[in-house]
Amino acid sequence: MDDYGSVVNGLVQELSRLPGIGQRSAVRLAFHILRMPKEEAQALASAVVAANQEVHYCKECGNLTDGDLCPVCADTTRDHSLIMVVEDVRDLAAYERTKQYKGVYHILQGVISPLSGVSPDDLRIKELLERIGRGQVKEVIIATNPTVEGETTAMYLSRILKPLGIQVTRIANGVPVGGDLEYIDEVTLARALEGRVSL
Repeated sequence: MDDYGSVVNGLVQELSRLPGIGQRSAVRLAFHILRMPKEEAQALASAVVAANQEVHYCKECGNLTDGDLCPVCADTTRDHSLIMVVEDVRDLAAYERTKQYKGVYHILQGVISPLSGVSPDDLRIKELLERIGRGQVKEVIIATNPTVEGETTAMYLSRILKPLGIQVTRIANGVPVGGDLEYIDEVTLARALEGRVSL
């Protein structure tokens, strides 16, 4: 590391701990912060500290929030009988950007992955079963990613949820809009064929 003095070097070191930030990016960010007006730098520091101290998981779905319930769970206009199960908060954010889904979510905070030592007990499955046990839920949409671990998790959830007498569905996946069939892998094409709908 270039020697910019202990304070700047410390800032670069801390920034380089962030995911996706290498040494050069950390140096650029550090110099950007150093050029900021003091008020903006203080606001950034305060926002980081406040987020770290005040943000926690929603007691209902596992989303990030600074209240008891996240904005989605607290929204009485949403359909609370419809739960979409996702792997993490970023997946929830992706679905929210579509502005199409009007139900609520349940965040597993991971997927079953024996190779990584993640079992069903490490996920928020017990909390999902508790929500369903209250009797309001009619359908659970499993929206884990189409990876080996995501599919394993989806099959596991399906097996334990179907006996509960609720509708269990899986998001469709297949050919992306604008995709060229010639360049799409066989598994994706097979999924697209299986998930075909009437026109």
